[in-house]
Amino acid sequence: MKNYHLTDPEFAERFEHFAFEEVVHEKGQTLDEVTRHMAVLAALLGCQGVDAFRLEVPRALDAGVTPVMVKEIVYQAVDYLGIGRVLPFLDAVNDILTDHGISLPLEGQATTTMEDRLEKGAQAQADIFGSHMKEAWKTGHINRWLASNCFGDYYTRKGLDLKQREMITFCFLSAQGGCEPQLTAHAKGNMNLGNDKEFLTKVVSQCLPYIGYPRSLNAINCINKAAGE
Repeated sequence: MKNYHLTDPEFAERFEHFAFEEVVHEKGQTLDEVTRHMAVLAALLGCQGVDAFRLEVPRALDAGVTPVMVKEIVYQAVDYLGIGRVLPFLDAVNDILTDHGISLPLEGQATTTMEDRLEKGAQAQADIFGSHMKEAWKTGHINRWLASNCFGDYYTRKGLDLKQREMITFCFLSAQGGCEPQLTAHAKGNMNLGNDKEFLTKVVSQCLPYIGYPRSLNAINCINKAAGE
């Protein structure tokens, strides 16, 4: 492992103080450790920080994020980032879990079949965004895929609940940038499930060292817009 205390001592001092002390303990912006590490993992996927992700996974495991939870975060990222960007992270998780003596594959978490994934996915959409989503899949093949694949294949899985899944989706979107309409929509989805404006602001605050100020400020604007609507 690289030792930035030797090569970049001034940078290491300031970054570590900010990311691991100041941000983590900021009054009014703290999260429980499991939630904080889940958000950071999702944000690192969103911003494509695979090297930082490899450092974060062991910290998350030590903090109580289970191997199943880590895998579920990575799996769900495929719908929002695409396999082209997620595959290196899946390889990283497999390497880390294997190094920790955890045998793969982990216990299956699927709750749908190929026959009922569309129906159950549409129901998950309705549970998050409202009853009007029960019929949204009928408006085109992309929306049908969204219901059956994104929600039916992933949101219905065990390992994370709907509130946690909406939270990590918010992190994927805020960290990758350029998808503010979807970010605002998922801020609303989070709020519908009880992840309120205050909570989402804490999530952004804890992810800021990993995604930077511009995308964090954009995310705050989307939270405010969703809350206003």
